[in-house]
Amino acid sequence: MDHNITIGAKVKAFRTAKKYTLKQLSEESGLSIGFLSQLERGLSSIAIDSLARLADILGVSLASFFDSGPEQEKSPVIRSFEPRCTQVSPQIIQYLLTGNAREFGFLPRIFHLMPFANTSQDKLEMNLHEGEEFVYVLEGILTVYLDGCEYSLNPGDSIQIHSQVPHNWVNHTNRVVKILTVNSPNPFVHGDEIISFSSFL
Repeated sequence: MDHNITIGAKVKAFRTAKKYTLKQLSEESGLSIGFLSQLERGLSSIAIDSLARLADILGVSLASFFDSGPEQEKSPVIRSFEPRCTQVSPQIIQYLLTGNAREFGFLPRIFHLMPFANTSQDKLEMNLHEGEEFVYVLEGILTVYLDGCEYSLNPGDSIQIHSQVPHNWVNHTNRVVKILTVNSPNPFVHGDEIISFSSFL
């Protein structure tokens, strides 16, 4: 997989194919033009719920933003050397900890946040959607913003939140931060259908 092909680049490709301007996409998605521009240039990451909304607007599946390798025989075991890896932005890499993200009601992932990840935005976009999230810090110091409060999490610390509460996380340090996250409901699937953004409202 080519990690230089970021989700932002795919957003731009789908947008231009649909002949949407940044302004049009901003108006329909509720995301600012500045944020969308940063996303397409690989300068910002995007929450899975916001990405689902863009997919719905652009008429593509959520899964189309993620690189898929060659088909393999399904196995319930994911070896340490074979998790599906996607570069969310130049600063954030995610690893899916499931062989088939569409078969289960929750989604486990590991994120690697590069030094100062998510700190380049003038104003940090807060995520807001249905469901619940669990975050466990494996390595480094993670800063979590939740409903106007700031929390510093060290290795071994965890936080569980209702996703309807405005939230986001940042790496303010000069070291890589590694976290384990679990999202419910699984944003990749709802029954047999890929979730659209309306499922998060």
